[in-house]
Amino acid sequence: KAGPGDPYPYQGGKNPFGNLLKEWTNAGVNRRPNPFDGPGPEFMQSFYAGTTSIEAADEEGWVVSVTPSGGWVPSCIAGNTGVGMSQRMQSFVLDAKEGPYNVLEPGKRPRATLTPGMALKDGKPFLSFAVQGGDSQDQNLLQFFLNVVEFDMNVQEACEAANINSFQMHSSFGNHESQPGSLLLNESVPDWTRQSLRKMGYKLSFEARTSGPINAIFFDRAHGSFWGGSSNHGEDYGIGW
Repeated sequence: KAGPGDPYPYQGGKNPFGNLLKEWTNAGVNRRPNPFDGPGPEFMQSFYAGTTSIEAADEEGWVVSVTPSGGWVPSCIAGNTGVGMSQRMQSFVLDAKEGPYNVLEPGKRPRATLTPGMALKDGKPFLSFAVQGGDSQDQNLLQFFLNVVEFDMNVQEACEAANINSFQMHSSFGNHESQPGSLLLNESVPDWTRQSLRKMGYKLSFEARTSGPINAIFFDRAHGSFWGGSSNHGEDYGIGW
């Protein structure tokens, strides 16, 4: 007897997992007691955890920088079509005044916050870097890059460095709110910097963490080695083998 997920009878073969399929029961017809009925909060949290970033490289020259995101939750099904509409569609706007290039139209892709980065020097990989964090990604990655190339930080120092986030632009999410003149600063920013920004008219707020988990690889051509860097702003780390 073929049960759910059993293609073998239709392929002229015998299912090696037949004994397991015999134990299958349609829960809607013959419900069995289940002490783990329904997913717990720990399981569901994995679907809401959001974006992640991955950097990888090998000795043969392959370099990868990716920022996986935009899963099924939160999203919606289009009526009774069964077609899932990615949560990225919330980044569209309906009013051209909010962004003429991002108005919802057929065949158009929405604005995205995902910006995995790769920098080349003399045509060869110099940095592979990425971060998660919504609209702060471009800001954080630019600051990381400048910390390496302009302020002589090593890759780990640049990953851990304090960041400044602006809320001037319309948010990619929710009601697309904008907070002109609002800046988020790291608590470690010195008082003279705070006073200078306030004199310019900025409204400041402070947090101990001002970026998502930045991960990066620096390619040390002089010594033929890779340097990995990871901030301490999440479950991010580097592995070498």
